[in-house]
Amino acid sequence: MKIKWFAHASFLIEGDGLRIITDPYTPDEMGYPPITEPADIVIRSSGDDGGHCYAEMIPGEPEVVTATDIIDDGAIVQGLKITAIPVRESLIHKDSPLDNGMYRFTLEGIRLAHMGDVGNPLTEEQLDALTGVDVLFVLAGGPPTLELDDLREAIDIIHPRIIIPMHYHLPGTKVKMLPISDLASRFSNDEIVWMDSSEFDLSRDTLPLARRMFVLRSSLVA
Repeated sequence: MKIKWFAHASFLIEGDGLRIITDPYTPDEMGYPPITEPADIVIRSSGDDGGHCYAEMIPGEPEVVTATDIIDDGAIVQGLKITAIPVRESLIHKDSPLDNGMYRFTLEGIRLAHMGDVGNPLTEEQLDALTGVDVLFVLAGGPPTLELDDLREAIDIIHPRIIIPMHYHLPGTKVKMLPISDLASRFSNDEIVWMDSSEFDLSRDTLPLARRMFVLRSSLVA
């Protein structure tokens, strides 16, 4: 499997013959360049948040799966089973918090989960739905997404083998977010792998035995 970070909450995940792009943002709203790589499937946490839902940008006529539409029964798209966990934007920092969804799927035998745009501490039910994942894409920019101390507590309960931060401050962003250093300060130095690349390869055999945070470089932002 290959994992590549574009910017914000958008990744390309390749495996089992599929190209999957997560939570494509609206370039004008976020301040990041457009994504020009094609996909077979786009998975987005909601259909009404410009920072997470702009599937129209992605070339290749992908099938689009919206997490809020598959909460009850999940979906199987091109052989990929996707499940969603209902969450909301911050009840404290948002005047009219919108619904969105975290989502998970298995590719190349590796269990992955994306935290969408959740803004509140995870409930026991939400944590249970994420338990057992190998790779967790986490919201690292602080409010209006979940507080970093709440995120750290959730990570300790979920026990992912790999943590991949997303949704934090990058040069040019138009949205206020914390830098990655704020989340990194909550982990020991030997837990963090600072990558010089936007992408890396992964297999079940190369999953680390101990928890590691892989901090990628955005492929679209200098």
